[in-house]
Amino acid sequence: MVRSGRTLSTLLAVCWAAYAGLADNRDLAFLLDGVSEIAAPGVPGPLCVFGDQAFPVVAGGDKNLREPVVAAARTGRGRVVAFGHDGYLGPGTLASADTGRLMVNAVRWVAASDRRDDPGPRVAVHKHRGLLDFLRDQGIKAEPLNKSDWPRRLKEFDVLCCSSHSLSDTDMAAVRDFVHGGGGLVAGGLGWGWLQLHPGQSLEQHPGNRLLASTGIVWADGHLKRTTDEGYSAAEPPSDLCHAARALDTLVAHAEGKTPRSAEETAQAVWIVTRAARTLPPNDKLLRPKLRRLRTQHADDIIPTSKDPVTMKEPLDRLLLTLHIEQAKSLSPERVKAHPAAESFPGAVPADAQEVVRGIEIDPGVPGWHSTGLYARPGQVIVVETPAAVAGRQLRVRIGAHQDRLWGKDTWKRCPDICRSWVLGKGSTRVANAFGGPIYIVVPKGCQLGAISLKIRNAVEAPHYVLGVTDLKAWRENIRHRPTPWAELESRKMILTVPSTVVRDLDDPEALMRFWDDVADACAELAARPLERKRPERYVADQQISAGYMHAGYPIMTHLDAAEVMVDVERMKANSHGGVWGLFHELGHNHQSRDWTFGGTGEVTVNLFTLYVFDKVCGRYEASRPKLFGESRTKTIREHLDSGAAFEKWKQKPFLALLMYMQVREAFGWDAFEQVFAEYRDLPKGQRPKDDAEKRDQWLVRLSRTVGRNLGPFFETWGVPTSQQARASIADLPVWMPDNFPPK
Repeated sequence: MVRSGRTLSTLLAVCWAAYAGLADNRDLAFLLDGVSEIAAPGVPGPLCVFGDQAFPVVAGGDKNLREPVVAAARTGRGRVVAFGHDGYLGPGTLASADTGRLMVNAVRWVAASDRRDDPGPRVAVHKHRGLLDFLRDQGIKAEPLNKSDWPRRLKEFDVLCCSSHSLSDTDMAAVRDFVHGGGGLVAGGLGWGWLQLHPGQSLEQHPGNRLLASTGIVWADGHLKRTTDEGYSAAEPPSDLCHAARALDTLVAHAEGKTPRSAEETAQAVWIVTRAARTLPPNDKLLRPKLRRLRTQHADDIIPTSKDPVTMKEPLDRLLLTLHIEQAKSLSPERVKAHPAAESFPGAVPADAQEVVRGIEIDPGVPGWHSTGLYARPGQVIVVETPAAVAGRQLRVRIGAHQDRLWGKDTWKRCPDICRSWVLGKGSTRVANAFGGPIYIVVPKGCQLGAISLKIRNAVEAPHYVLGVTDLKAWRENIRHRPTPWAELESRKMILTVPSTVVRDLDDPEALMRFWDDVADACAELAARPLERKRPERYVADQQISAGYMHAGYPIMTHLDAAEVMVDVERMKANSHGGVWGLFHELGHNHQSRDWTFGGTGEVTVNLFTLYVFDKVCGRYEASRPKLFGESRTKTIREHLDSGAAFEKWKQKPFLALLMYMQVREAFGWDAFEQVFAEYRDLPKGQRPKDDAEKRDQWLVRLSRTVGRNLGPFFETWGVPTSQQARASIADLPVWMPDNFPPK
């Protein structure tokens, strides 16, 4: 890896003094008067604070990585308080902990009301009746402002309370003028929730961010962990390192050796500045100019690899790499260059590889990623030509399969964000990704278009096998030898994205994909789902993933060492690699149901699918995991029962808990599970279990009725609690216990 210089003398131009305009401690003291803890409605998200008159008020998150969940700012003659969830404007949250007190303080502060007994502020509440009633109960003059002409009436008030994400362009213009003219704003919003509801858009387009970015506060992506049982502690003021500008100042001083900081402090500073670099709008004039100067003055390439990763020990390197990645996203396609790290991962395309023009047929009835068999060189402009019908339908072109983002990892073995996608418009769409990657057309759910013909230019052909379509002779003689670093093997039910090196000697992709179809069908059978899927499942091998050795999702992500296994049918059937269990296990997660997975069984019921695949597809049920059988099983059960059969311990040991399910399978067959899963699938909404206690009760009763035996004593012996009412409802059935249970 080429590291940035450590003298950093040029950073003197970037290392700026603490800004005099930062709100003084009196503002924070006013807001937190009488507030020691606030609630957490739903799953709040972080705010990014970076303006010279903006400051964090309350922070949440991991123990060593805090981010603001409440922030405030002075702006012009006005003031703003922002909350990291619009649930903070709801009556239930306001009644919890000291949240209501903070809200009253916020209303009075943005109104510049310095006297606690001053009832003077005139407060307008937009669409939040619960907040309106709460403020009135506190003696504050509050009125609803819900009619379509509400922006025109703002001049009648001192304060506006509203959700940030529901503002129209007209609304925002009026609110901006109101605040700059001396009005106060209290706004709730959420970054990650807005992104979910607006696929394909960025936080730059979030209405609240468009409104408040100039004040130095924006809503960011991500979730904020609680710091107390209720929500977030406000007993201590947030660290200066929760403010992105202060955090940048700290990193620069630390790198120069002027003000050394601990590893925890530098990690906090890097996290906050990285968040800002990923969230601030491109036209920000408060912090981005300083970040750009930093990037310009340190143009050395930062190239993370598995052998030489970027870690928290190089905080400036992490920041510089982040800035480089984010800068590339803001460039026009023609200005995008190959990132130097792309050669390491996902890999380079040989210079002599021929670029092609290919027509692609897409079935919009299948949602998700559609593989094209084409690959984009790093930095290469790809042109996608589409018919007029595509415009406005939110179809996208995507470059890159490795979608896991690694921002939260302490160590980066590859660049943390290497995929990009763009909405397809009418005519030609030009795109480029600094890291290159497989090219996909992404279809949103519910697309009503008929078959679509596209044309893709400037791409390179990749090894791509499609079951039932690709000629085996062509595969063996030509296709598998195509020069791109990544290959795909595809059927209607499964798609594998693997390094091309593992398919160069793959002679029979047909047998491989039929095996994977059998695996997919087995999971669907056990889950009582149709064998025909709405879209294929996907596996993608990666240098580094965001969590665990593998994780479920779309796609299922795994490390590189699993790639050569997932293309070898004999090794998978023989279970000759520890990762085989994991491959089936993660697919099982994609078939679980919350209705029959109660607390402690998330990593248990999933393995019913793992065992089912080993049994039905591989024919190796008892060889799947030998410690689940024979004397090892007996010893495990005996130790659990002899120690008191504590449910809490049962929940903490997935393979112990799995034995209970296996006893049912071995007595009554897989049909018992298939039948009860089908029963759950067809339940009306009102009959579905609402909490863990109901889940355990329904599981006992429905499974007992399915097998025709009273399983109550069996559950009791294992220590799994159920209600007396549930046990009484199956008392008419004959009691069942497995042979030699409890074991002697």
